[in-house]
Amino acid sequence: MAYAGGEARRGPVTMGQANMIRCMLRDEPAHINIHDVWPVPEGTRTEAALDALRALAVRHEGLRTTFPHRAGRAPREQVVAPEGQFTVTVLDHEELPDEPAAYAESLARRARDERFHLDRDFPLRITLVTLRGAPVFATLAASHAATDVGALAVLKGEWRALLTDGTLPPLACAAPLDLAAEEAAPAGRRKSEASLRYWERIIRTGPQAMFAEPGAEGTEVSVPRLTLRSSRAGRALALAARRTGSPAPTVLLTAWCALVAHRTGQSACVAAVPTSNRYHPRLARSVNTLSQDALLSLDVRVPTFDALLAKAWGAALNAYRHSQFDAVALWDMIGRTTFERGSQFARDVVFNDVSTLPGTVAPAAPDDAADADAPELELTWGPDQVLPTRVLTFVYAIEPLVHLSLWADPALFKPEEAEGFLTGLVRLLEAVGTADVPLGSLTAVTGVRPVERGPQWCRVDGSWTSPQLVAEALGEALAGVHGALADATVHVTAEAAGPGGDEQAALTAYIAAGDTPLTPEQAHTALMEALPGRPGVLAPRLYVIVQDPPAEADPSGSGWLRQQILSEGTGRDRRM
Repeated sequence: MAYAGGEARRGPVTMGQANMIRCMLRDEPAHINIHDVWPVPEGTRTEAALDALRALAVRHEGLRTTFPHRAGRAPREQVVAPEGQFTVTVLDHEELPDEPAAYAESLARRARDERFHLDRDFPLRITLVTLRGAPVFATLAASHAATDVGALAVLKGEWRALLTDGTLPPLACAAPLDLAAEEAAPAGRRKSEASLRYWERIIRTGPQAMFAEPGAEGTEVSVPRLTLRSSRAGRALALAARRTGSPAPTVLLTAWCALVAHRTGQSACVAAVPTSNRYHPRLARSVNTLSQDALLSLDVRVPTFDALLAKAWGAALNAYRHSQFDAVALWDMIGRTTFERGSQFARDVVFNDVSTLPGTVAPAAPDDAADADAPELELTWGPDQVLPTRVLTFVYAIEPLVHLSLWADPALFKPEEAEGFLTGLVRLLEAVGTADVPLGSLTAVTGVRPVERGPQWCRVDGSWTSPQLVAEALGEALAGVHGALADATVHVTAEAAGPGGDEQAALTAYIAAGDTPLTPEQAHTALMEALPGRPGVLAPRLYVIVQDPPAEADPSGSGWLRQQILSEGTGRDRRM
Protein backbone atom coordinates (compact mmCIF):
# COMPACT_ATOMS: atom_id res chain seq x y z
CA MET A 1 0.00 0.00 0.00
CA ALA A 2 1.29 3.47 -0.88
CA TYR A 3 0.80 6.57 1.26
CA ALA A 4 1.65 10.23 0.64
CA GLY A 5 0.96 13.61 2.17
CA GLY A 6 3.23 13.83 5.17
CA GLU A 7 6.11 16.19 5.85
CA ALA A 8 9.78 15.20 5.44
CA ARG A 9 11.82 15.77 8.61
CA ARG A 10 15.12 14.67 10.12
CA GLY A 11 16.72 14.97 13.56
CA PRO A 12 18.09 13.17 16.62
CA VAL A 13 16.37 10.22 18.27
CA THR A 14 14.44 10.71 21.48
CA MET A 15 15.54 9.26 24.80
CA GLY A 16 12.71 6.74 24.63
CA GLN A 17 13.64 5.67 21.11
CA ALA A 18 17.30 5.28 22.09
CA ASN A 19 16.27 3.19 25.09
CA MET A 20 14.14 0.78 23.06
CA ILE A 21 16.59 0.62 20.14
CA ARG A 22 19.23 -0.48 22.63
CA CYS A 23 16.92 -3.31 23.72
CA MET A 24 16.01 -4.24 20.12
CA LEU A 25 19.67 -4.60 19.15
CA ARG A 26 20.33 -6.78 22.21
CA ASP A 27 17.22 -8.92 22.68
CA GLU A 28 15.50 -11.58 20.60
CA PRO A 29 12.74 -10.01 18.44
CA ALA A 30 9.97 -12.13 19.99
CA HIS A 31 10.96 -10.76 23.40
CA ILE A 32 11.06 -7.05 22.51
CA ASN A 33 8.54 -6.60 19.67
CA ILE A 34 4.97 -5.95 20.79
CA HIS A 35 1.61 -6.92 19.29
CA ASP A 36 -2.11 -6.21 19.31
CA VAL A 37 -5.37 -7.42 17.79
CA TRP A 38 -8.01 -4.93 16.61
CA PRO A 39 -11.54 -6.25 16.11
CA VAL A 40 -13.08 -4.74 12.99
CA PRO A 41 -16.44 -2.97 13.40
CA GLU A 42 -19.21 -5.02 11.81
CA GLY A 43 -20.06 -3.99 8.25
CA THR A 44 -16.62 -2.58 7.47
CA ARG A 45 -15.40 -3.09 3.91
CA THR A 46 -11.82 -4.23 3.29
CA GLU A 47 -11.08 -1.09 1.30
CA ALA A 48 -12.22 1.08 4.21
CA ALA A 49 -10.01 -0.83 6.67
CA LEU A 50 -7.01 -0.34 4.38
CA ASP A 51 -7.79 3.34 3.82
CA ALA A 52 -7.93 3.90 7.60
CA LEU A 53 -4.50 2.31 8.00
CA ARG A 54 -3.14 4.56 5.25
CA ALA A 55 -4.63 7.62 6.98
CA LEU A 56 -2.87 6.70 10.24
CA ALA A 57 0.47 6.43 8.44
CA VAL A 58 0.05 9.94 7.04
CA ARG A 59 -1.22 11.35 10.36
CA HIS A 60 1.57 10.09 12.63
CA GLU A 61 5.23 10.85 11.96
CA GLY A 62 6.28 7.95 14.18
CA LEU A 63 4.86 5.50 11.63
CA ARG A 64 6.82 7.13 8.80
CA THR A 65 10.11 7.08 10.69
CA THR A 66 13.22 5.02 10.01
CA PHE A 67 16.58 5.05 11.78
CA PRO A 68 19.58 5.06 9.39
CA HIS A 69 22.80 3.79 10.94
CA ARG A 70 26.06 2.04 10.16
CA ALA A 71 26.37 -1.67 10.77
CA GLY A 72 27.39 -2.38 14.35
CA ARG A 73 26.35 1.05 15.62
CA ALA A 74 23.15 2.18 17.30
CA PRO A 75 21.14 4.82 15.40
CA ARG A 76 21.46 8.39 16.61
CA GLU A 77 19.16 9.94 14.00
CA GLN A 78 15.59 9.50 12.79
CA VAL A 79 14.23 10.31 9.35
CA VAL A 80 10.54 11.01 8.66
CA ALA A 81 9.43 10.19 5.09
CA PRO A 82 6.73 12.25 3.32
CA GLU A 83 5.60 9.21 1.36
CA GLY A 84 6.26 5.50 1.11
CA GLN A 85 4.76 2.04 1.11
CA PHE A 86 3.81 -0.64 3.60
CA THR A 87 2.39 -4.14 3.31
CA VAL A 88 -0.92 -5.45 4.62
CA THR A 89 -1.40 -9.19 4.29
CA VAL A 90 -5.05 -10.15 3.70
CA LEU A 91 -5.79 -13.64 5.02
CA ASP A 92 -9.22 -14.72 3.78
CA HIS A 93 -11.13 -17.68 5.27
CA GLU A 94 -14.18 -19.62 4.20
CA GLU A 95 -14.63 -20.45 7.90
CA LEU A 96 -12.79 -19.13 10.92
CA PRO A 97 -11.42 -21.43 13.66
CA ASP A 98 -13.62 -22.21 16.65
CA GLU A 99 -12.05 -19.40 18.72
CA PRO A 100 -11.45 -16.56 16.24
CA ALA A 101 -10.07 -14.10 18.81
CA ALA A 102 -7.51 -16.59 20.09
CA TYR A 103 -6.59 -17.43 16.49
CA ALA A 104 -6.04 -13.74 15.70
CA GLU A 105 -3.93 -13.39 18.85
CA SER A 106 -1.75 -16.31 17.73
CA LEU A 107 -1.18 -14.66 14.33
CA ALA A 108 -0.08 -11.42 16.00
CA ARG A 109 2.28 -13.26 18.36
CA ARG A 110 3.79 -15.24 15.49
CA ALA A 111 4.52 -12.01 13.61
CA ARG A 112 6.68 -10.83 16.52
CA ASP A 113 9.30 -13.48 15.75
CA GLU A 114 10.83 -11.57 12.82
CA ARG A 115 13.23 -8.73 13.55
CA PHE A 116 12.36 -5.21 12.33
CA HIS A 117 15.07 -3.55 10.24
CA LEU A 118 15.37 -0.12 11.83
CA ASP A 119 16.79 1.56 8.73
CA ARG A 120 14.02 0.61 6.30
CA ASP A 121 10.99 -1.25 7.72
CA PHE A 122 7.53 0.19 8.30
CA PRO A 123 7.05 -0.25 12.07
CA LEU A 124 3.77 -2.19 11.84
CA ARG A 125 3.53 -5.74 10.47
CA ILE A 126 -0.20 -6.01 9.65
CA THR A 127 -2.46 -8.91 8.73
CA LEU A 128 -6.14 -8.38 7.94
CA VAL A 129 -8.15 -11.49 8.80
CA THR A 130 -11.27 -11.72 6.61
CA LEU A 131 -14.23 -14.07 6.47
CA ARG A 132 -15.38 -14.60 2.90
CA GLY A 133 -14.03 -11.14 2.02
CA ALA A 134 -15.34 -9.31 5.10
CA PRO A 135 -12.64 -8.08 7.55
CA VAL A 136 -12.96 -9.43 11.09
CA PHE A 137 -9.61 -8.65 12.78
CA ALA A 138 -6.50 -6.62 12.11
CA THR A 139 -3.51 -8.26 13.78
CA LEU A 140 -0.30 -6.34 14.32
CA ALA A 141 3.26 -6.90 15.39
CA ALA A 142 4.95 -3.58 16.12
CA SER A 143 8.47 -2.24 16.38
CA HIS A 144 9.18 -1.05 19.90
CA ALA A 145 11.41 1.68 18.45
CA ALA A 146 8.31 3.44 17.09
CA THR A 147 5.48 2.33 19.39
CA ASP A 148 4.71 1.19 22.89
CA VAL A 149 1.53 -0.15 24.48
CA GLY A 150 0.14 3.36 24.85
CA ALA A 151 0.84 4.19 21.21
CA LEU A 152 -0.92 1.02 20.02
CA ALA A 153 -3.89 1.97 22.18
CA VAL A 154 -4.03 5.39 20.52
CA LEU A 155 -3.81 3.86 17.04
CA LYS A 156 -6.49 1.31 17.85
CA GLY A 157 -8.90 4.01 19.03
CA GLU A 158 -8.24 6.26 16.04
CA TRP A 159 -8.59 3.38 13.57
CA ARG A 160 -11.99 2.45 15.01
CA ALA A 161 -13.03 6.12 14.95
CA LEU A 162 -12.13 6.37 11.26
CA LEU A 163 -14.18 3.27 10.49
CA THR A 164 -17.23 4.38 12.51
CA ASP A 165 -17.23 8.21 12.37
CA GLY A 166 -14.89 8.87 9.47
CA THR A 167 -13.07 11.80 11.12
CA LEU A 168 -10.38 12.50 13.71
CA PRO A 169 -9.65 15.69 15.69
CA PRO A 170 -6.46 17.64 14.92
CA LEU A 171 -3.30 16.26 16.51
CA ALA A 172 -2.54 17.82 19.89
CA CYS A 173 0.49 15.80 20.95
CA ALA A 174 4.25 15.99 20.56
CA ALA A 175 5.74 14.24 17.54
CA PRO A 176 8.96 12.29 18.20
CA LEU A 177 11.20 14.98 16.67
CA ASP A 178 9.49 17.69 18.74
CA LEU A 179 10.09 15.66 21.89
CA ALA A 180 13.73 15.12 20.90
CA ALA A 181 14.19 18.90 20.61
CA GLU A 182 12.68 19.43 24.06
CA GLU A 183 14.95 16.80 25.56
CA ALA A 184 18.06 18.37 24.00
CA ALA A 185 17.23 21.83 25.39
CA PRO A 186 18.88 22.93 28.68
CA ALA A 187 15.70 22.24 30.67
CA GLY A 188 15.45 18.77 29.15
CA ARG A 189 19.07 17.97 30.01
CA ARG A 190 18.55 19.13 33.60
CA LYS A 191 15.50 16.91 33.84
CA SER A 192 17.48 13.91 32.61
CA GLU A 193 20.28 14.57 35.09
CA ALA A 194 17.76 14.83 37.94
CA SER A 195 16.29 11.48 36.86
CA LEU A 196 19.72 9.84 37.04
CA ARG A 197 20.25 11.17 40.58
CA TYR A 198 16.83 9.86 41.62
CA TRP A 199 17.53 6.39 40.18
CA GLU A 200 20.97 6.27 41.77
CA ARG A 201 19.55 6.92 45.26
CA ILE A 202 17.21 3.94 44.89
CA ILE A 203 19.79 1.62 43.34
CA ARG A 204 22.33 2.46 46.06
CA THR A 205 19.94 1.89 48.97
CA GLY A 206 16.94 -0.23 47.89
CA PRO A 207 16.68 -4.00 47.56
CA GLN A 208 18.92 -5.25 44.75
CA ALA A 209 16.10 -7.63 43.78
CA MET A 210 12.57 -7.95 45.13
CA PHE A 211 12.63 -11.71 44.58
CA ALA A 212 15.99 -12.55 46.19
CA GLU A 213 14.95 -15.96 47.50
CA PRO A 214 15.36 -19.70 46.92
CA GLY A 215 14.40 -20.67 43.38
CA ALA A 216 15.04 -17.29 41.77
CA GLU A 217 17.52 -17.97 38.98
CA GLY A 218 18.24 -16.80 35.46
CA THR A 219 17.72 -13.47 33.72
CA GLU A 220 14.91 -14.55 31.36
CA VAL A 221 12.13 -16.99 32.16
CA SER A 222 9.22 -18.47 30.23
CA VAL A 223 6.10 -17.34 32.05
CA PRO A 224 2.42 -18.21 31.45
CA ARG A 225 -0.18 -15.44 31.46
CA LEU A 226 -2.85 -15.48 34.18
CA THR A 227 -5.78 -13.13 33.59
CA LEU A 228 -8.22 -11.85 36.21
CA ARG A 229 -11.63 -10.43 35.33
CA SER A 230 -13.61 -9.55 38.44
CA SER A 231 -16.65 -7.39 39.05
CA ARG A 232 -16.13 -8.09 42.78
CA ALA A 233 -12.77 -6.36 42.56
CA GLY A 234 -14.29 -3.50 40.56
CA ARG A 235 -16.94 -2.85 43.23
CA ALA A 236 -14.39 -3.16 46.03
CA LEU A 237 -11.96 -0.77 44.33
CA ALA A 238 -14.71 1.82 43.83
CA LEU A 239 -15.67 1.54 47.52
CA ALA A 240 -12.06 1.84 48.62
CA ALA A 241 -11.57 4.93 46.46
CA ARG A 242 -14.66 6.57 47.96
CA ARG A 243 -13.74 5.64 51.53
CA THR A 244 -10.18 6.93 51.29
CA GLY A 245 -10.80 9.83 48.91
CA SER A 246 -8.00 8.58 46.67
CA PRO A 247 -8.05 7.89 42.92
CA ALA A 248 -8.88 4.28 42.14
CA PRO A 249 -5.62 3.69 40.16
CA THR A 250 -3.60 4.82 43.18
CA VAL A 251 -5.56 2.52 45.50
CA LEU A 252 -4.95 -0.43 43.19
CA LEU A 253 -1.23 0.37 42.85
CA THR A 254 -0.91 0.65 46.64
CA ALA A 255 -2.69 -2.68 47.20
CA TRP A 256 -0.48 -4.37 44.62
CA CYS A 257 2.72 -2.91 46.14
CA ALA A 258 1.63 -3.92 49.64
CA LEU A 259 0.98 -7.49 48.53
CA VAL A 260 4.24 -7.78 46.55
CA ALA A 261 6.27 -6.48 49.50
CA HIS A 262 4.39 -8.82 51.85
CA ARG A 263 4.98 -11.85 49.63
CA THR A 264 8.69 -11.06 49.18
CA GLY A 265 9.34 -10.11 52.81
CA GLN A 266 10.76 -6.74 51.78
CA SER A 267 10.58 -3.42 53.59
CA ALA A 268 10.02 -1.55 50.32
CA CYS A 269 8.38 -2.28 47.00
CA VAL A 270 10.67 -1.27 44.14
CA ALA A 271 8.89 -1.60 40.80
CA ALA A 272 9.06 -0.28 37.26
CA VAL A 273 5.87 1.50 36.16
CA PRO A 274 6.45 2.17 32.43
CA THR A 275 3.23 3.83 31.23
CA SER A 276 3.45 6.52 33.87
CA ASN A 277 5.53 8.67 31.53
CA ARG A 278 2.36 9.45 29.55
CA TYR A 279 0.98 11.48 32.44
CA HIS A 280 1.67 14.79 30.61
CA PRO A 281 -1.22 15.82 28.29
CA ARG A 282 1.17 16.48 25.36
CA LEU A 283 2.43 12.89 25.60
CA ALA A 284 -0.78 11.03 26.47
CA ARG A 285 -1.79 10.44 22.82
CA SER A 286 1.64 10.47 21.21
CA VAL A 287 2.31 7.67 18.71
CA ASN A 288 5.88 7.19 19.78
CA THR A 289 7.78 4.91 22.11
CA LEU A 290 7.83 6.56 25.51
CA SER A 291 8.85 3.30 27.19
CA GLN A 292 11.19 4.55 29.82
CA ASP A 293 10.64 3.19 33.28
CA ALA A 294 9.41 5.27 36.13
CA LEU A 295 11.12 3.58 39.08
CA LEU A 296 8.80 3.48 42.07
CA SER A 297 10.19 2.91 45.56
CA LEU A 298 7.47 2.66 48.20
CA ASP A 299 8.55 2.08 51.80
CA VAL A 300 5.94 -0.23 53.36
CA ARG A 301 7.14 0.17 56.95
CA VAL A 302 3.92 1.80 58.12
CA PRO A 303 1.20 0.31 60.33
CA THR A 304 -1.84 0.39 58.06
CA PHE A 305 -2.99 0.45 54.45
CA ASP A 306 -4.29 4.01 54.70
CA ALA A 307 -0.90 5.21 55.95
CA LEU A 308 0.73 3.49 52.99
CA LEU A 309 -1.83 4.99 50.61
CA ALA A 310 -1.00 8.45 51.94
CA LYS A 311 2.63 7.90 50.88
CA ALA A 312 1.91 6.17 47.58
CA TRP A 313 0.73 9.14 45.53
CA GLY A 314 3.81 11.20 46.39
CA ALA A 315 6.10 8.24 45.71
CA ALA A 316 4.40 7.55 42.37
CA LEU A 317 4.51 11.21 41.32
CA ASN A 318 8.20 11.34 42.21
CA ALA A 319 8.76 8.30 40.02
CA TYR A 320 6.77 9.81 37.14
CA ARG A 321 8.78 13.04 37.26
CA HIS A 322 12.02 11.12 36.90
CA SER A 323 11.08 8.86 33.99
CA GLN A 324 12.86 10.70 31.17
CA PHE A 325 16.58 10.09 30.93
CA ASP A 326 19.49 9.28 28.65
CA ALA A 327 19.35 5.48 28.64
CA VAL A 328 23.07 5.08 27.89
CA ALA A 329 23.97 7.38 30.78
CA LEU A 330 21.48 5.56 33.01
CA TRP A 331 23.02 2.15 32.40
CA ASP A 332 26.52 3.56 32.77
CA MET A 333 25.43 4.88 36.17
CA ILE A 334 23.80 1.57 37.08
CA GLY A 335 26.97 -0.32 36.12
CA ARG A 336 29.16 2.00 38.18
CA THR A 337 26.83 2.06 41.17
CA THR A 338 26.23 -1.67 41.32
CA PHE A 339 29.97 -2.39 40.96
CA GLU A 340 30.63 -0.13 43.93
CA ARG A 341 27.73 -1.54 45.93
CA GLY A 342 28.46 -5.12 44.91
CA SER A 343 25.00 -5.88 43.61
CA GLN A 344 23.17 -6.61 40.35
CA PHE A 345 20.14 -4.38 39.80
CA ALA A 346 17.18 -6.60 38.88
CA ARG A 347 14.21 -5.11 37.05
CA ASP A 348 12.15 -8.04 38.23
CA VAL A 349 8.88 -6.33 39.21
CA VAL A 350 6.83 -4.36 36.67
CA PHE A 351 3.38 -2.78 37.05
CA ASN A 352 1.88 -1.38 33.85
CA ASP A 353 -1.52 0.30 34.29
CA VAL A 354 -2.92 1.07 30.84
CA SER A 355 -6.52 1.32 32.03
CA THR A 356 -6.66 5.10 31.57
CA LEU A 357 -5.23 5.05 28.04
CA PRO A 358 -7.61 5.39 25.08
CA GLY A 359 -8.46 2.14 23.31
CA THR A 360 -6.75 0.04 25.98
CA VAL A 361 -4.97 -3.01 24.62
CA ALA A 362 -6.18 -6.19 26.35
CA PRO A 363 -5.74 -9.87 25.60
CA ALA A 364 -8.61 -11.42 23.71
CA ALA A 365 -11.32 -12.83 25.94
CA PRO A 366 -12.74 -16.26 25.19
CA ASP A 367 -15.13 -15.74 22.30
CA ASP A 368 -18.11 -17.28 24.09
CA ALA A 369 -17.59 -14.87 27.02
CA ALA A 370 -16.91 -11.68 25.09
CA ASP A 371 -20.47 -10.38 25.45
CA ALA A 372 -21.35 -12.15 28.68
CA ASP A 373 -22.01 -10.41 31.98
CA ALA A 374 -18.86 -9.47 33.86
CA PRO A 375 -17.83 -12.40 36.07
CA GLU A 376 -17.65 -12.07 39.85
CA LEU A 377 -14.13 -13.52 39.79
CA GLU A 378 -12.70 -15.31 36.78
CA LEU A 379 -9.12 -16.57 36.38
CA THR A 380 -7.93 -17.89 33.02
CA TRP A 381 -4.53 -19.12 31.88
CA GLY A 382 -3.03 -18.00 28.57
CA PRO A 383 0.13 -18.56 26.50
CA ASP A 384 3.69 -18.41 27.79
CA GLN A 385 6.00 -15.50 27.12
CA VAL A 386 9.74 -15.16 27.77
CA LEU A 387 10.30 -12.17 30.06
CA PRO A 388 13.29 -10.64 31.87
CA THR A 389 11.11 -10.11 34.96
CA ARG A 390 9.87 -12.16 37.92
CA VAL A 391 6.43 -10.55 38.16
CA LEU A 392 4.76 -8.46 35.47
CA THR A 393 1.25 -7.02 35.83
CA PHE A 394 -0.77 -5.29 33.12
CA VAL A 395 -3.97 -3.53 34.22
CA TYR A 396 -6.45 -3.14 31.34
CA ALA A 397 -9.57 -1.91 33.16
CA ILE A 398 -10.59 -0.89 36.68
CA GLU A 399 -14.31 -0.25 36.16
CA PRO A 400 -16.90 -1.69 36.14
CA LEU A 401 -14.63 -4.70 36.59
CA VAL A 402 -10.94 -5.10 37.34
CA HIS A 403 -9.30 -6.73 34.31
CA LEU A 404 -5.59 -7.45 34.57
CA SER A 405 -3.01 -10.04 33.60
CA LEU A 406 -0.19 -11.40 35.71
CA TRP A 407 2.99 -13.13 34.55
CA ALA A 408 4.68 -14.69 37.60
CA ASP A 409 7.89 -16.74 37.50
CA PRO A 410 6.72 -20.38 37.79
CA ALA A 411 9.85 -21.23 39.78
CA LEU A 412 8.55 -18.92 42.52
CA PHE A 413 4.79 -19.23 42.03
CA LYS A 414 3.13 -22.59 41.50
CA PRO A 415 -0.10 -22.21 39.49
CA GLU A 416 -2.22 -22.28 42.65
CA GLU A 417 0.07 -19.67 44.26
CA ALA A 418 -0.24 -17.32 41.28
CA GLU A 419 -4.01 -17.71 41.40
CA GLY A 420 -3.91 -17.19 45.15
CA PHE A 421 -1.95 -13.97 44.69
CA LEU A 422 -4.63 -12.46 42.43
CA THR A 423 -7.44 -13.76 44.62
CA GLY A 424 -5.61 -12.25 47.58
CA LEU A 425 -5.46 -8.91 45.78
CA VAL A 426 -9.25 -8.99 45.37
CA ARG A 427 -9.67 -9.85 49.07
CA LEU A 428 -7.41 -6.98 50.06
CA LEU A 429 -9.42 -4.53 47.96
CA GLU A 430 -12.64 -5.78 49.57
CA ALA A 431 -11.18 -5.33 53.05
CA VAL A 432 -9.85 -1.86 52.22
CA GLY A 433 -13.26 -0.91 50.82
CA THR A 434 -14.85 -1.14 54.27
CA ALA A 435 -12.07 -0.25 56.74
CA ASP A 436 -8.39 0.54 57.19
CA VAL A 437 -6.33 -2.67 57.17
CA PRO A 438 -3.30 -3.29 59.43
CA LEU A 439 -0.43 -4.37 57.19
CA GLY A 440 0.55 -6.93 59.80
CA SER A 441 -2.68 -8.81 59.04
CA LEU A 442 -2.12 -9.30 55.30
CA THR A 443 -1.63 -13.05 55.56
CA ALA A 444 -4.98 -13.45 57.31
CA VAL A 445 -6.76 -10.97 55.05
CA THR A 446 -5.41 -12.17 51.70
CA GLY A 447 -4.27 -15.76 52.23
CA VAL A 448 -0.89 -14.83 50.69
CA ARG A 449 2.05 -15.93 52.85
CA PRO A 450 5.52 -14.36 52.87
CA VAL A 451 8.30 -16.45 51.34
CA GLU A 452 10.25 -18.69 53.71
CA ARG A 453 13.95 -18.12 53.17
CA GLY A 454 15.42 -20.18 56.00
CA PRO A 455 18.11 -19.35 58.57
CA GLN A 456 20.92 -19.18 56.01
CA TRP A 457 19.47 -15.97 54.58
CA CYS A 458 20.04 -12.53 56.09
CA ARG A 459 19.51 -8.91 55.16
CA VAL A 460 22.66 -7.08 54.11
CA ASP A 461 22.77 -3.49 52.88
CA GLY A 462 19.00 -3.45 52.43
CA SER A 463 18.98 -6.68 50.40
CA TRP A 464 18.30 -10.34 51.15
CA THR A 465 21.27 -12.59 50.56
CA SER A 466 22.64 -16.00 51.48
CA PRO A 467 26.32 -16.15 52.57
CA GLN A 468 26.37 -19.78 51.43
CA LEU A 469 25.22 -18.80 47.92
CA VAL A 470 27.75 -15.96 47.88
CA ALA A 471 30.56 -18.39 48.74
CA GLU A 472 29.46 -20.84 46.03
CA ALA A 473 29.15 -18.09 43.40
CA LEU A 474 32.53 -16.59 44.34
CA GLY A 475 34.23 -20.01 44.16
CA GLU A 476 32.75 -20.68 40.71
CA ALA A 477 33.67 -17.19 39.50
CA LEU A 478 37.31 -17.54 40.61
CA ALA A 479 37.61 -20.96 38.99
CA GLY A 480 36.18 -19.55 35.78
CA VAL A 481 38.76 -16.79 35.42
CA HIS A 482 41.77 -18.58 36.88
CA GLY A 483 41.98 -22.36 36.52
CA ALA A 484 44.55 -22.59 39.31
CA LEU A 485 41.84 -21.40 41.72
CA ALA A 486 39.43 -24.23 40.84
CA ASP A 487 40.11 -25.81 44.25
CA ALA A 488 40.24 -22.58 46.23
CA THR A 489 38.33 -22.66 49.50
CA VAL A 490 35.91 -19.78 50.03
CA HIS A 491 34.12 -18.93 53.28
CA VAL A 492 31.68 -16.01 53.64
CA THR A 493 30.42 -14.63 56.94
CA ALA A 494 27.75 -12.06 57.78
CA GLU A 495 28.71 -9.90 60.71
CA ALA A 496 26.87 -7.00 62.31
CA ALA A 497 28.69 -3.78 61.55
CA GLY A 498 27.12 -1.77 64.33
CA PRO A 499 23.71 -0.73 65.69
CA GLY A 500 20.78 -1.79 63.58
CA GLY A 501 21.01 -5.56 63.65
CA ASP A 502 20.93 -7.53 60.41
CA GLU A 503 19.83 -4.49 58.40
CA GLN A 504 23.42 -3.25 58.81
CA ALA A 505 25.16 -6.62 58.50
CA ALA A 506 28.22 -6.82 56.26
CA LEU A 507 29.65 -9.77 54.34
CA THR A 508 33.28 -10.79 54.57
CA ALA A 509 34.78 -13.32 52.15
CA TYR A 510 37.80 -15.40 53.14
CA ILE A 511 39.59 -16.95 50.17
CA ALA A 512 42.34 -19.56 50.56
CA ALA A 513 44.23 -19.02 47.30
CA GLY A 514 47.31 -21.17 47.99
CA ASP A 515 50.27 -20.01 45.95
CA THR A 516 48.10 -18.48 43.22
CA PRO A 517 48.39 -14.66 43.15
CA LEU A 518 45.00 -13.09 43.81
CA THR A 519 43.93 -9.56 44.74
CA PRO A 520 40.65 -8.34 46.22
CA GLU A 521 40.08 -6.38 42.99
CA GLN A 522 40.34 -9.55 40.92
CA ALA A 523 38.00 -11.41 43.27
CA HIS A 524 35.39 -8.66 43.20
CA THR A 525 35.49 -8.24 39.43
CA ALA A 526 35.11 -12.00 38.91
CA LEU A 527 32.10 -12.16 41.22
CA MET A 528 30.42 -9.12 39.66
CA GLU A 529 30.63 -10.73 36.22
CA ALA A 530 28.90 -13.82 37.65
CA LEU A 531 26.02 -11.96 39.37
CA PRO A 532 23.42 -11.72 36.55
CA GLY A 533 20.71 -14.31 37.19
CA ARG A 534 21.69 -14.74 40.88
CA PRO A 535 19.43 -12.31 42.81
CA GLY A 536 20.33 -13.94 46.13
CA VAL A 537 24.02 -13.08 45.77
CA LEU A 538 25.49 -9.83 47.08
CA ALA A 539 29.21 -9.11 46.92
CA PRO A 540 31.13 -9.00 50.22
CA ARG A 541 32.22 -5.64 51.56
CA LEU A 542 35.64 -7.11 52.38
CA TYR A 543 37.77 -9.76 50.66
CA VAL A 544 40.44 -11.39 52.81
CA ILE A 545 43.02 -13.44 50.88
CA VAL A 546 44.88 -16.14 52.86
CA GLN A 547 47.14 -18.93 51.68
CA ASP A 548 45.53 -21.96 53.35
CA PRO A 549 42.13 -22.73 54.90
CA PRO A 550 41.87 -23.67 58.59
CA ALA A 551 43.22 -27.16 59.30
CA GLU A 552 39.87 -28.32 60.63
CA ALA A 553 36.37 -27.61 59.43
CA ASP A 554 34.88 -24.82 61.52
CA PRO A 555 31.21 -23.95 60.93
CA SER A 556 31.56 -20.80 63.02
CA GLY A 557 34.33 -19.51 60.75
CA SER A 558 36.51 -18.37 63.67
CA GLY A 559 39.42 -20.44 62.36
CA TRP A 560 39.73 -18.15 59.34
CA LEU A 561 40.51 -15.24 61.64
CA ARG A 562 43.71 -16.97 62.76
CA GLN A 563 45.08 -17.51 59.23
CA GLN A 564 47.90 -15.34 57.92
CA ILE A 565 46.48 -12.62 55.69
CA LEU A 566 48.15 -12.13 52.31
CA SER A 567 45.98 -9.18 51.28
CA GLU A 568 42.61 -7.68 52.01
CA GLY A 569 40.38 -4.93 50.65
CA THR A 570 36.98 -4.02 49.30
CA GLY A 571 37.90 -4.84 45.70
CA ARG A 572 36.12 -1.68 44.54
CA ASP A 573 39.26 0.35 43.91
CA ARG A 574 39.37 -0.26 40.16
CA ARG A 575 37.97 -2.51 37.45
CA MET A 576 40.32 -5.22 36.20
